[in-house]
Amino acid sequence: MSTPTRYVYEFAEGSRDMAVLLGGKGAGLAEMTRLGLPVPPGFTVTAEACRTYLATGREPPELGMQVARALANLERAMGRDLGRADDPLLVSVRSGARFSMPGMMETILDIGLNDDSVAGLAKASGQERFAWDSYRRLLQMFGHTVMGVDTGLFEQVMGAHKAALSATDDHALDAEELGRVVEEFKAVIRSETGDDFPQDPLEQLYRAVRAVFGSWNSERARVYRRREHIPDDLGTAVNIQAMVFGNLGPDSGTGVAFTRDPATGERGMYGDYLPDAQGEDVVSGVRNAVPLAELENLDPRAYGQLGDHLRTLEAHYRDLCDVEFTVERGRLWILQTRVGKRTAEAAFRIAHELGEAGTITPDEALARVDGTELTRLMFPRFATRTSDVPLAHGVPASPGAAVGVVVFDSDAAVRRAAEGQQTVLVRRETTPEDLPGMIAAEAVLTSRGGKTSHAAVVARGMGKVCVCGADALVIDSAARQFTTPAGAVVREGDTLSVDGTAGTVYLGTVPLTASEVSGTLETGMATGPLTQAVLSLLDHADSVRRLEVRANADTPEDAVRARRLGAQGLGLCRTEHMFLGDRRALVEAMILARDDTAREAALAALLPLQREDFTGILAAMDGLPVTIRLLDPPLHEFLPDRTDLAVRIASTAHPEPHDRELLTAVERMHEQNPMLGLRGVRLGLAVPGLVAMQVRAVAEAVARRLRDGGRPRAEIMIPLVGTVEELRLVRAEAERVLVEVATETRTTLDCPIGTMIELPRAALTAGRIAEVADFFSFGTNDLTQTTWGLSRDDAEASFFPLYLEKGVFAASPFETLDQEGVGRLVELAVEAGRAVNSRLQLGVCGEHGGDPESIHFFHRAGLDYVSCSPFRIPAARLEAGRAALTGAADSDSR
Repeated sequence: MSTPTRYVYEFAEGSRDMAVLLGGKGAGLAEMTRLGLPVPPGFTVTAEACRTYLATGREPPELGMQVARALANLERAMGRDLGRADDPLLVSVRSGARFSMPGMMETILDIGLNDDSVAGLAKASGQERFAWDSYRRLLQMFGHTVMGVDTGLFEQVMGAHKAALSATDDHALDAEELGRVVEEFKAVIRSETGDDFPQDPLEQLYRAVRAVFGSWNSERARVYRRREHIPDDLGTAVNIQAMVFGNLGPDSGTGVAFTRDPATGERGMYGDYLPDAQGEDVVSGVRNAVPLAELENLDPRAYGQLGDHLRTLEAHYRDLCDVEFTVERGRLWILQTRVGKRTAEAAFRIAHELGEAGTITPDEALARVDGTELTRLMFPRFATRTSDVPLAHGVPASPGAAVGVVVFDSDAAVRRAAEGQQTVLVRRETTPEDLPGMIAAEAVLTSRGGKTSHAAVVARGMGKVCVCGADALVIDSAARQFTTPAGAVVREGDTLSVDGTAGTVYLGTVPLTASEVSGTLETGMATGPLTQAVLSLLDHADSVRRLEVRANADTPEDAVRARRLGAQGLGLCRTEHMFLGDRRALVEAMILARDDTAREAALAALLPLQREDFTGILAAMDGLPVTIRLLDPPLHEFLPDRTDLAVRIASTAHPEPHDRELLTAVERMHEQNPMLGLRGVRLGLAVPGLVAMQVRAVAEAVARRLRDGGRPRAEIMIPLVGTVEELRLVRAEAERVLVEVATETRTTLDCPIGTMIELPRAALTAGRIAEVADFFSFGTNDLTQTTWGLSRDDAEASFFPLYLEKGVFAASPFETLDQEGVGRLVELAVEAGRAVNSRLQLGVCGEHGGDPESIHFFHRAGLDYVSCSPFRIPAARLEAGRAALTGAADSDSR
């Protein structure tokens, strides 16, 4: 005969190691009981019971008997019976999932009260008003949470009674008045549900437990789990605990305390205290609490005891603890503890200080911070006031805060920036042509797109503030204005404040608070406790990580900044960004060339410009690898818009011959899906001389740096390869040019030649491709698009929000790598490539290279480096270190 599953544990029987079974709250109560802290006794119904209930629609058969046994033990310990008429035991019922979940059921207090026991509570406590107020609270909580009554109906009853007394506080209602409220509350329940409030205390208890189970699948709980990536199959535990009362008069109260300041991490007792109140009063804000320090004046003994308990808990948990407590007629009770939530600033400072004190190891300190928090610390922020009303809301695409005057095109942004003005570039959506304006602007605001739209990706790469998808704005670029839903018109030259962290936009100037962390990361000089903590934890991450961290950068200036932030080279230098601005005319000439001579002339004009670009970047990264990607995007992106050009020709009496030539070229090169058309390696094969020009520019730049005493390490990357034959052809062309330049300059040129793996076929045939490649760099942006069959911008503008809402995507696959699909292709390519070429260098240069969760995957997959935008380098360094610790822990566990 098998032993029945155990579904109930008394607090004294559990521990913090049982959080999966008992939930975070139950494990905390058990641990505090084991430590001898003054915890009101009780018991926990396990999450396993919840999972059974959710699967079958009913609680496990053994549960009733086990709850009855635990309740009997609790009654013996307290010397009172649940709901007894003369001196009742009352209990609270709280949900308690493994992870703290604000979407779960509210606490129900005072279970056990009914029409008989309320008189017994009044007699035992000596306070009739307190007893009727407790009954009123139970009816309101139980009626709403268990029976589904709109809580607003209860508030209306309370409001009417307070209005009749011209009172603003619940305390103005005496026992007689609260007795009338209780009767009206019961009438509301009967009217709304057709049932009476249950008078049987055991029925109250069991129905409350089932309500906790059911709340696991409430809409708000599901929404919260999706946002926080909490598994749906965990279930929640239920905590039943003897009531203690903080609303028995001025010698009683309730509060929340932290062992350190959760905002800054500073040591000390922090929190709030509310005299003559129960726990939900602090949360609901019905009355203003006083600072926790005031408890020292109100009850020095309880304050001293609380301080002792807080120190005990922090020493035991070795972390910031969040504690709920009640003072009942001078007696202190600890009701809950958990590792407290904290700001990014507090996280770094606490981890560092605990590490410095030897309370935790350096590895543990590193594990307690993350790259997302570090990124948050690097951005400036607005010092917003409650009076500041947002002009618009959008997608918080690139965090930070910026202020500038509105401009509606790239030229205006560049012009005003040259005049010393800060600008906000406002567009319906951005294209590569907007790059100069995006560089010049302080922030970008679009009415279309999402977190991985062009505007968002480029802005994040440059550390620019960006809000996308503010679709309520009507942008009229021709009239140089946009209109808000309220009808307000914002014109070019007006000032906007853009909050890329919150996704809000304000009219006028909102004061900025600069980030001291960002400056410290570039200088390496700590300015206070926070920056010292950041530098220390980053140093440790660098000492343990295996992955190198490189940067995506296209200019010497970006390369210099990347190196200051700790980049170990450039994993992606995009040459297409070097063909914009004044150089577009040369690209147009190359496209319009009628014969080889004209095309060669255009390429010859581009050669010295490319050479200077590469020379500057190699100098900035001297001694470190620089992976230079040959021209990738479709050539049509360097030509005018087809519709705009046709309209211009049609509306002109005597169109310029050049415009007609351009239109002919645009028509000839038009593609239905250009991102899957003539680009990358295909472009290099289709346009004679293009690869040779770019490779020559690289080679001559390397030769110049060698002549000047530098240590250039250029690598040439061929994009969008789908078959080894493509790479073989282009590699032969590149090697021919390298030999020519080496001969001409009398230097030895060592420039590895590799490819981007950004097509599924390339990943699946990686073994063949590795025979010709010196390195692979995974272009995970395009690899995600081609694997999923998604256009990034189109998908985000249409069905992405629906997919995220319905849980098809836990997160955008363009933000965090799809490990099951795209990640599997990466793993296959790594395995096949290394099997053929054991010296094959492997990296990633897509946006995922700076994403914390994706970095952990790339570490496990065996890549050599990740590459990301300069601004994300510190976070990538941190996460690479954390990934190494996780990997070591996984190995130890095996």
